[in-house]
Amino acid sequence: MSEQFAARAAGYERHFRAVFEEFFATLGTTLEAPAFSRFTPECLELLRDLSLRGGKRMRVVLLHEAARLVTDAPVDGLDAAALSIELLQTHGLVHDDLIDDGATRRGGPSTYHAYRARHPDHPRAALGLTVLAGDLALALSVRVLLDADLPAALRRAMAEVQTRAAADTFVGQITDLERDFAGPVDEEVLHQVADHKTARYSVLAPLRLGLLAAGTDPAPHDGELRAYARLVGICGQMRDDHLDLFGDAARLGKPTGADLREGRRSYTVVRLLEAARGTERRVVEDALGDPHCTPETVAAVREIGERLGVDAAMEREMRRHAERARALAAGWRPRWRADAVAFFEDVPLWSVERTR
Repeated sequence: MSEQFAARAAGYERHFRAVFEEFFATLGTTLEAPAFSRFTPECLELLRDLSLRGGKRMRVVLLHEAARLVTDAPVDGLDAAALSIELLQTHGLVHDDLIDDGATRRGGPSTYHAYRARHPDHPRAALGLTVLAGDLALALSVRVLLDADLPAALRRAMAEVQTRAAADTFVGQITDLERDFAGPVDEEVLHQVADHKTARYSVLAPLRLGLLAAGTDPAPHDGELRAYARLVGICGQMRDDHLDLFGDAARLGKPTGADLREGRRSYTVVRLLEAARGTERRVVEDALGDPHCTPETVAAVREIGERLGVDAAMEREMRRHAERARALAAGWRPRWRADAVAFFEDVPLWSVERTR
């Protein structure tokens, strides 16, 4: 990314953090709850902590740059859209860590493990409270759009984008789990899961929301927006899967090897199983689905992957998808503003070069 874009992105992040902090500061007064309830403030505290703890905020950047495809003037509605996007992300993180029994997220405890620590004698209550915390974040992601000071038609259109994105993501999560019950997994299955689970809410929804806020109907361009989002989503999911084995745990803010321990047929795991033979394949198969798989075993599997060239092959494949996405974005130049188009040309490569 250029220095100019990096500065713009940092500005979006600073502005959004202030908006997010204000949202949570006032939420306790705008969300009706019984006066006796102490679990409701506790839930809001945990959602706030997870939401503000970090993350790349790349969805917020995509949103703002999507509006800049149309205009460089200030655009009403972007703050509400950004809140909606990041609250939907918070929902996903809460439920992901529950599904995976993840202990850490963004360098701190996951919501599920925070509840388990607070209520050690009530494990079912901790589970239920985690589900409800995620559900509350989802409901709030729609409410901020419906409450926004925007024309009613625009509020409805934005809410529709987000509810569709949420539904697509849930289908992606379902098929992500289903994938691991099937036999051999081919590449198209992996791509379809990545499209539903990642691309539609992380890339396509911010594109649609940004264009809507800027006064442009995204519907006539939906085919090319979907194609671009799918490719970027595949790049992003491949990078996530790659980092889960080949990444730096300190940078990631969570341990590596989660996909191995969970028995997940991720991009990385599928390619390891395709490449490994004999003793090396048995090492991978023994680690796959073993919740007690040690860091030493994960390191051994990583070494196998590096020796067989799995990590390098995945890097090359990600870059091929990134170049295809870049070419699609370049086709937007005759229609939309050149500097914003240049950003979307760079996004795919950024998604494959990131280290967390």
